[in-house]
Amino acid sequence: MSSATHVSPDGSGTTGVIGRYRWVIVTLLFAAMVVNYVDRQTIGLLKSDLSRDFGWSENDYANLVFWFQAAYAVSYLIFGRVVDRIGARWGFGIAFLIWQVAHIAHAGARSLGGFMIARVALGIGEGGAFPAGIKAVAEWFPKKERAFATGLFNAGTNIGAIVTPLVVPAVVLAWGWQMAFIVTGIAGLVWLPIWLLVYRRPQEHKRVGAAELAHIQSDPPDVVEKVAWTVVIRKRETWAFALGKFLIDPIWWMFLFWLPDFLGKRHGLDLKTFGPPLIAIYLLSDVGSVAGGWLSSKFMHMGWSINRARKTTMLICALLAVPVAFAAYANNLWLAVLIIGVATAAHQGFSANLYTLPGDVFPRSAVGSVIGIGGMLGAIGGMAMSKYAGYVLEQIGTYTPIFIVAGSAYLVALLVVHLLTPKMEPVKL
Repeated sequence: MSSATHVSPDGSGTTGVIGRYRWVIVTLLFAAMVVNYVDRQTIGLLKSDLSRDFGWSENDYANLVFWFQAAYAVSYLIFGRVVDRIGARWGFGIAFLIWQVAHIAHAGARSLGGFMIARVALGIGEGGAFPAGIKAVAEWFPKKERAFATGLFNAGTNIGAIVTPLVVPAVVLAWGWQMAFIVTGIAGLVWLPIWLLVYRRPQEHKRVGAAELAHIQSDPPDVVEKVAWTVVIRKRETWAFALGKFLIDPIWWMFLFWLPDFLGKRHGLDLKTFGPPLIAIYLLSDVGSVAGGWLSSKFMHMGWSINRARKTTMLICALLAVPVAFAAYANNLWLAVLIIGVATAAHQGFSANLYTLPGDVFPRSAVGSVIGIGGMLGAIGGMAMSKYAGYVLEQIGTYTPIFIVAGSAYLVALLVVHLLTPKMEPVKL
């Protein structure tokens, strides 16, 4: 796995053949996110069936989502710091094991309280995924490739969202809803030993040649080795990322947990017919995830600054999300799918660039902590959205107010990011 001879990043000469082992790491991260989103989305796909079997109201389901997100918020913050201390290899491995066991445990739930316990445990584990993933990308990629690498591994979330409506209904119809959690949970565990065997930091990896290592380390060296959490939390760049997450993450949560319900109520779909529309939406999301990361990296290769490249890409994505405000008015199923699919693609493109902000402006030793703070704020925003969605659907019975919020969130988030980081320059520590 190698590429042609390249000129060294500083222009001083050729570096020889630059290997591509870093893309193996992205592939592993991609696979982990596929598993992550199968586990996360299964309950959303089963909402109608479980609500009928257990007598859940809209607010009961909203509370399930709420407590998952509460655990996710706390875990995201804690794992951000843990990953900075123990590294991406063990940080991701521990998080993965926790969430996979919790996912399987859903099969034993016999009441709303039982499901809440399982969802809380799932949130604790899944809270470690992105801090560890972004940490791994920061360790393995120079800044000019990070948005693209992040977009690639983040695309696994969409593949997971595609796999779920393909696999879960078939398992449920054949063996019941409990087996949906057991079968997908056991299958996902295959990833863990592979990750622990393969992942090392690039400077410690036998498969990384000198040329690829030089490419990975081509950015100026970090000026500090360790950054205290109390220092990180006082930086406005931390809050640019965190408030951006607070504004956009709830929209993705809403799509993930309520989209099957919307398609059922508005267009009459059920467990047997959800598949094609959801697959189309999340295929578009994959395109957005990769394209958003690729576009800002392309702009940087053209000589644009990080600030201009990232924010231009985010603006394009924010504008593409606006039409989702009218999704509930679409009478045609596939028109609604197109509108929502473009919005989810825009979210993924926006998110891929927002996720690179900590790595762009903070030293590597602080990235996990910043990601943790942002993820916590994003999950808190998701908690608010779950309560809002439950209230709107219980009292009004329409998704229109929810989609209006979704259509405006990205422009507001970009404004906040720009006001707090007008130049996206390295943080002075």
